Amino acid sequence: MTGLAAAMGTLGLIGSGHIGSTLARLAVDADLDVVLSNSRGPETLADLVAELGPRARAATPAEAAAAGDWVVATVPLKSYAEIPAAPLAGKIVLDTINYYPERDGHVAELDAGGTTTSELLQRHLPDSRVVKAFNNIFFRHLAALGRPAGAADRSTLPIAGDDEEAMAAVAQLLDRLGYDALDAGPLADSWRFERDMPAYVVPYARNPQNLPDDPGKSADAETIRAALTAATRG
Repeated sequence: MTGLAAAMGTLGLIGSGHIGSTLARLAVDADLDVVLSNSRGPETLADLVAELGPRARAATPAEAAAAGDWVVATVPLKSYAEIPAAPLAGKIVLDTINYYPERDGHVAELDAGGTTTSELLQRHLPDSRVVKAFNNIFFRHLAALGRPAGAADRSTLPIAGDDEEAMAAVAQLLDRLGYDALDAGPLADSWRFERDMPAYVVPYARNPQNLPDDPGKSADAETIRAALTAATRG
């Protein structure tokens, strides 16, 4: 490992639901330290911390933000403005957020295709370096499909961002967690793997209509690149 990521060893999590807890497990398995948080308080994460072992601890969102070398923002879109900005200044923030109008309420800019969820988060965190990642894969597939570097069936995940160094550091994180990274362009292009796009969930599923029981399948860079290219905005 070289560059910025060589000195990075802690994953902070703002949100510890399906994606957050899955990433925590992958990180601990990759010998990273993990600082978990949610909106309900550190005490509600005691069972998960006990499962993860000595590399994990629970904290407040601000504490997780301050502790993380990489910090994952994995909250509902309607809550993104509650993410603490000050402790994330200068940090690499991985955005897993997807837009569900029925849950989040309608956001006119998103409905019109004038921006992306990651650009909204970057606007809220002007001093952070936001990279879109981990939003396009079902959490059970994320848990199951990781493979060592060089494995023939290693899967690829798209990432998007405006900062070259941050993108490289996120690619290093994905590599440690068992995935290759595909540069999908700047944050303005991250819509190509948002909800309901061809690169969203389906490339990693054998039967997308039955995700709870689906074992998943590998998706290589060619498959993901083709799905990104096929994306269209209404």
